[in-house]
Amino acid sequence: MRRRRFLQLAGAGLAMPAVVRAAGKDRVLRFVPQADLALLDPIVTTAFVTRNHGFMVFDTLYGVDDAYVARPQMVAGHVVEQDGLLWRLTLRDGLRFHDGEPVRGRDVVASLKRWGSRDLYGFDLIAAIDEMTAPTDDEVQIRLKRPFPTLPDVLGKANTNMPCIMPERLAKLDPFKPVPEVIGSGPFKFLAAERVPGARNVYERFAAYVPREDGTPSFLAGPKVAHLDRVEWRTIPDAATAAAALQTGEIDWWEQPIPDLVASLARDRDLRTEVQDEAGFLGLMRVNHLQPPFNNPALRRALLMGLSQADVMTAVAGDDPKMWRDGIGYMTPGPMTNDAGMERLSRTPDLAKAKAAVQASGYRGERVVFMAPTDFASINAMSEVTADMFRRIGLNVDYQALDWGTMAQRWGSTQPVEAGGWSAMCTFTTAVSTITPADNKFIRGIGTKGIYGWPTSTALEAMRDEYLTTTDQTAQLAICRRLQEQAFEEVPYLPLGIFFQPTARRGTVTGLMKGFPLFYNVRKA
Repeated sequence: MRRRRFLQLAGAGLAMPAVVRAAGKDRVLRFVPQADLALLDPIVTTAFVTRNHGFMVFDTLYGVDDAYVARPQMVAGHVVEQDGLLWRLTLRDGLRFHDGEPVRGRDVVASLKRWGSRDLYGFDLIAAIDEMTAPTDDEVQIRLKRPFPTLPDVLGKANTNMPCIMPERLAKLDPFKPVPEVIGSGPFKFLAAERVPGARNVYERFAAYVPREDGTPSFLAGPKVAHLDRVEWRTIPDAATAAAALQTGEIDWWEQPIPDLVASLARDRDLRTEVQDEAGFLGLMRVNHLQPPFNNPALRRALLMGLSQADVMTAVAGDDPKMWRDGIGYMTPGPMTNDAGMERLSRTPDLAKAKAAVQASGYRGERVVFMAPTDFASINAMSEVTADMFRRIGLNVDYQALDWGTMAQRWGSTQPVEAGGWSAMCTFTTAVSTITPADNKFIRGIGTKGIYGWPTSTALEAMRDEYLTTTDQTAQLAICRRLQEQAFEEVPYLPLGIFFQPTARRGTVTGLMKGFPLFYNVRKA
């Protein structure tokens, strides 16, 4: 967005509610998200920007704390009976949707069914459920075919797709199409009338929201108190414009400043820069397993030979090695990290060897459509480095520079490139979601039932199922070693390394939670 256009919108946004002006307090926070909020329904997309929006508007039954332990959120509590086969969830008092209706058990049932038809971890829960009912307005019963001890974890997870609760009338709509209204029960209401696609999204405090009375605010757990009256998301693709707006106070918080500007922002005594997600983000490349040429596993393995994670991460996060890590496999740092198959990744890749492997794979010069978002700095940087590697090892690259919104809508196409499909793209996910295979949606081998890229692997699925039913950590690690070895053979995605993304805010903004941007418990002086 050009600076003049931003200032026009900023001026329009200054028309604050009279009660705020009368109080003499600026409770309006202006925020620049990582990318444009193209999709508003957190069930139909895995985009983090939509997930972040979702946690403003919607609420979840459980929420994980800073230690990633699931705590009750919308539920007052639960009881587990019949040797783990029956869960009785009781909703807490005071839950109400933004349209004024109370949250009822049947809303929860319909919402979980909708979410469970799209989320890959949710697939496991739905497959284990024999019956899910709402005998009363404040109770949900989940009867299982087999024990599912991680039920609170999956219903309170921080990763996409968000297990949000919405009104039954919306939850019963097609889960593969966005809902026509954004109606949740979270601490902020979405103001659809003030939305300017590609430029602005606006939220106001939901006066009827009742935070939990118990617990301590910790990531997605504990009381969610909205101290802000209004939050305005401003889409500003140009980094220099965003930096200038932050320094002059036209915006209050910039989610993802580019590395080249972080040092200068940190020197500004009115600003604060910090890393919110201390586990970092896993950069990855997803290739299309359904269409040539990457339906060929030999060609996918050849890509690993040319990959330099250090080059990719330097482009994303800069020269400071404290801001990124290479040598990352399919189990990111944590209890399941191992060295199985890691010889496939080299810190000094041999491009000549990779080019020979491309030729030996049977590649015959097919066009490789590489999608890259020019308005998403970190992903754009990954794309430029890896696309250059593609060219140098002999691939016929059709590099298509798109805006993030267009790319997010296009990656769902399973068509050949001649019909508008795609071959490769870069993205990232939270590193904590890939510590184990449980919620790592990118390692799933369920074809078109999975997310974009659509690899099929009975071997990976069998090992993941074995992991989910094993409670002994030593046995789990042995499974993860075999699983990682198999992943390097089949290459469901290319791990590109871990980077740590600073956020930048004005010093008047306090109370930020660890993890991704959350707006409850945040204050503006």
